[in-house]
Amino acid sequence: MWGSFTIAILIIAELSEVPVTHGFSPYRSTDAETADPGHLEARLGLFRLDHEGKDNTYLSPLLRLNLGLLRNFELNSDFGYLSDEGQVDEAEIGFKWIPFELQRSLSIGIETVALLPVSSDEDNGTGVDGVLLATWRLHALDLHFNAGGFYDARPVVSESGWKSGFLIDGRFGRVRPGLEIFAAQKSSRPVALELGPGLIVDLGPFDIRVGLHFGLTSEATDFAPSLWGSREFPIW
Repeated sequence: MWGSFTIAILIIAELSEVPVTHGFSPYRSTDAETADPGHLEARLGLFRLDHEGKDNTYLSPLLRLNLGLLRNFELNSDFGYLSDEGQVDEAEIGFKWIPFELQRSLSIGIETVALLPVSSDEDNGTGVDGVLLATWRLHALDLHFNAGGFYDARPVVSESGWKSGFLIDGRFGRVRPGLEIFAAQKSSRPVALELGPGLIVDLGPFDIRVGLHFGLTSEATDFAPSLWGSREFPIW
């Protein structure tokens, strides 16, 4: 598995010589920034492990692609494979648009994605997820705010709810530490609250991203580590 991950990262690294992108895997939240026009941001996840009680759930591989079409507008997609069950667990496609910028210190926008069917069952539905985004840049720190809701008809019983995140992301040379608080609620169930420290390390041709989320309430997963690699390269 490690050999496959290394090969995939090396492939990403060879695609271009432009600087790496700093997006927001391994965090739950995202930033109010988009890929440059004509550039593709590729983020490859080796794994994400969700540990709850005595149960472990593995997702591998994970892939997020962001394609910049216009200034402050990108198409994006997410894919996750549930390796221990041999089936797709995450499949999303949508866009991010940042219509408001204030002297590069404050950006505000939206991200909306369609939740695609992940099963061949005839009754497998779809869904939608949308969030408001804000990024405030303060010297070596970026503050990111997310708030939105979702409707998912893919489970046997449809789910709807809200989610919100706050992320502090530091920029110190090649190292970017971060700390996130993320909350979500599905239907009338209790709120799931998580605390997630993370680290992005710029290795030159690509970067490595490590995250570890801890559940702060009984509804949240006990802990969830993840490991990613990221690369940006031009398409046109």
